[in-house]
Amino acid sequence: MLEQRKQSDSNIEVSGNAHGYRSLEVCYEEELGLAWFYMQAQPRPCFTPELITEILDWCETLSDQQHVQYVIGGSKVPGIFNLGGDLNLFLEHIQRGDREGLLKYVTMCNEMFMRNYNAINGNITTISLVQGDALGGGFEAAISSEVLIAERGTKMGLPDILFNLFPGAGAYSLLSRKIGMAEAERLILSGRLYSAEEMYELGVVDVLAEEGAGRQAVYDYIKKESRLRNGYRAFRKAKRCCNPITFEELMEAANIWVDTAFRLESRDLRMIERLVKKQSAKSA
Repeated sequence: MLEQRKQSDSNIEVSGNAHGYRSLEVCYEEELGLAWFYMQAQPRPCFTPELITEILDWCETLSDQQHVQYVIGGSKVPGIFNLGGDLNLFLEHIQRGDREGLLKYVTMCNEMFMRNYNAINGNITTISLVQGDALGGGFEAAISSEVLIAERGTKMGLPDILFNLFPGAGAYSLLSRKIGMAEAERLILSGRLYSAEEMYELGVVDVLAEEGAGRQAVYDYIKKESRLRNGYRAFRKAKRCCNPITFEELMEAANIWVDTAFRLESRDLRMIERLVKKQSAKSA
């Protein structure tokens, strides 16, 4: 059945509108225990407060749904997975001197990433399907999943250091557990974009798919895991016990990030303004 998905998706139930979402489209394949969500934030394909709120709301609805075994996150925007934090919102909070507003935003981001990292209800395999650029917080979201599947040619990275910040929503916590502290530090402080192929060699990407074949790679992966799902799920729970990431750890870093944001100089803010324009151009 899984092999036939690339020929037909006629049995997928699309129900984003049933939830009343505007930035999120949700689909189910109940006979396979799959739930898909596709991000489509406006006016830019980044983590707007609306998108984050809708993802958190949907995760809450999944908590008691025992039939859902896999959640796959992707994007409806061609060539873009997610461009990261809402930089325009950052600027507004900084210009108003609204520290609490910016802290509230990054707290929501951390809540979303922790739900994904902790398998939503503890028993759902979370998968990120990256078929376009995943930058900044978009990359943090991708690596918060238990499995990261990326198509060849996509770009991923953390450019925050280029405008005198650091990624404040769990990047180091997640990467240091996955690829080691030294490699995580090099990746973050380089500020460069990496190809999916490079991220696969580093061990960040778990499955490298051919261009245009990401969706089929998801089905292929699930087919492999489902044979040994009991062992896979137990291993991942034990793995989180050995070197856990706590919400408190994320929030300590988030508070440092907020304080740092309010120390940015004019040239840094001008660079953020340019990045907002680039985000808008990519969306267009």
